[in-house]
Amino acid sequence: MLYICRYLIGTSTYSLVYNGGSSTGLIACMDSDWGSDPTSRLLQTGFYLKLADGLISWTSRAQKTIAYSSTEAKYMALSDCACQVTWIQSLLGELSYKLRAIPICSDNQGSIFMASNPVMEPRSKHIDIRYHGICESVAKGNVELFFIDGAENPTNLLTKNLAHEKFAKFRAQLGLQFPSGSI
Repeated sequence: MLYICRYLIGTSTYSLVYNGGSSTGLIACMDSDWGSDPTSRLLQTGFYLKLADGLISWTSRAQKTIAYSSTEAKYMALSDCACQVTWIQSLLGELSYKLRAIPICSDNQGSIFMASNPVMEPRSKHIDIRYHGICESVAKGNVELFFIDGAENPTNLLTKNLAHEKFAKFRAQLGLQFPSGSI
């Protein structure tokens, strides 16, 4: 409890800032680890959506399903991210904003291939049906998938323990402003 109080006091001056002059539209980025919990072997999923260079939605949580490979873990995280993107698209559509395909960045080419390929492989048949919704989002043109190098993926911040340098680098990419000299 004391650790949490120190954290809250230490970060009270942080601000989430949006750049209205930015030409950056809605973009999503996702990541997952694979079985890092030694007890349950559940994977940690993290994703965020940014608009005008600032976060509008983010999640970091344990998945409910065990993945048999890192590609499956990323595929499940990609599907969860696509569900959130679809919800945001629907919300903005209700407000009369028409959007093109929202880019989602992933650091696993196998999961991008699985999501982009409408043919179900026997090797992935066991994945829970709810995770195959990403294929429909890609087919409808709601999302567009892009590869990002794993070492440069800012969502590592939501799924992995990082060295201070990487943590500070990725934190700065999320639209946070903080006083200099703070962690």
